[in-house]
Amino acid sequence: MNKTEMAVKLAKKAGLSQGKAAEVLDVIFSAQPGKGIIATELDAGRKVTVPGFGTFATRQRAARTGRNPATGATITIPAKHYVYFKPGKTLRERVEK
Repeated sequence: MNKTEMAVKLAKKAGLSQGKAAEVLDVIFSAQPGKGIIATELDAGRKVTVPGFGTFATRQRAARTGRNPATGATITIPAKHYVYFKPGKTLRERVEK
């Protein structure tokens, strides 16, 4: 399912216009700087929990050494933050069926 298909389904279920439904999705999920509730909270180092659905949060990966597969040379892979999603119990159980 893509964003347009999701907007159509949201519009039907919530009784909104398709344009308004797309706007709601943008407000929640946009990854553009300064937009998107979830991305803004993650930028601030906070997690977003939707009970029954799951949790969006960030983690930090430490710097480590690796190998360049083309040359075999040892390289340093820098530390970085990354986003992860942990599904909630209700969602996990529904998908497992």
